[in-house]
Amino acid sequence: MGNTDSQARFVQLALCRILDANLDRAREGLRTIEEWCRFGLDNALLTDECKQLRQELAHWHTPALRVARDTPGDAGTVLTHPKEAERSSVQAVLQANLCRVQEALRVLEEYGKVYSPEMGAACKQMRYRVYTLESQLTADQRHQRLERSSLYLVTSPTENLFATVEAALKGGLTLVQYRDKTADDEVRLSNAQKLSQLCRHYGALFIVNDRVDLAIAVDADGVHLGQQDIPIALARQLLGSQRLIGRSTHCPKDLHRAIDEGADYIGVGPVYETPTKVGRPAAGFDYVRYAAAHATVPWFAIGGIDTSNLPDVLAANVKRVAIVRAIMHADQPTLTTQYFLSQLTSQPLLGTVHDR
Repeated sequence: MGNTDSQARFVQLALCRILDANLDRAREGLRTIEEWCRFGLDNALLTDECKQLRQELAHWHTPALRVARDTPGDAGTVLTHPKEAERSSVQAVLQANLCRVQEALRVLEEYGKVYSPEMGAACKQMRYRVYTLESQLTADQRHQRLERSSLYLVTSPTENLFATVEAALKGGLTLVQYRDKTADDEVRLSNAQKLSQLCRHYGALFIVNDRVDLAIAVDADGVHLGQQDIPIALARQLLGSQRLIGRSTHCPKDLHRAIDEGADYIGVGPVYETPTKVGRPAAGFDYVRYAAAHATVPWFAIGGIDTSNLPDVLAANVKRVAIVRAIMHADQPTLTTQYFLSQLTSQPLLGTVHDR
């Protein structure tokens, strides 16, 4: 009888230690996420959701669980992994802590069923809420980065594709679209994967032109659709709510339809005739000025814009531009990128630009 009682007390003590440790882990992770929602994103709704989750966990973090804590005797305190000692970006911090919270809630759900069925059920529902929080946080971060992006590089097929894009990223570029109308799918998939990894390394958004399937395959931040591509509603159904969808527009009617259908951003142009869009007449500055007055989502002037005509474009109340040849064919893509950004953001110009 004594051995049975002793074993039962041991199991109960171990159970309490498991629950205490994972309640701490979940609450600490949520607080880390909450700080970014509050000070990084200025998002009151996400901040409040983190706080509500922390308070609900605090309800289950009773003195009976806390008193079982034995930090000096915890074998796990001396265990670590090299990846825990470094974080490459804020996104990496958030992802690590979202995973930490989700894992802790799963442990709380399973062991909570033994300790208190009500606790297990509550932690299960909180775990689903954290999944939703992750989706909302991802979407909000993407929209925040989109809002802050004034320069959008649209790639064209070149032998030095990756070197050029990386050079532009080193110059401060934060938004890249992979566009290639002629390569076969195997090449496009490979290129998109490499560009996606590059953009993630530099903290830039990565968009795939036209192909929703490729965007999903490489976990891109979104897709850009032309007027003849699939409807935005279908793209949204396939991509989900957290990814970005852009639409090319060429006239006021296109603009309003794209916004009404839920585009996250639009391209406005072509401002000038360009070989990138053979046979398409320039939309001109009248449409650019119309977009400046009526667009309710971020918009990028596009089409034949380069370092020589940029002042005229900016004079039409343009705050964001999309560039193809002026960067993809530049002798010094890093300096060219810095030039565009300096003009768009009124930052001091770094270096001298020498285009071909």
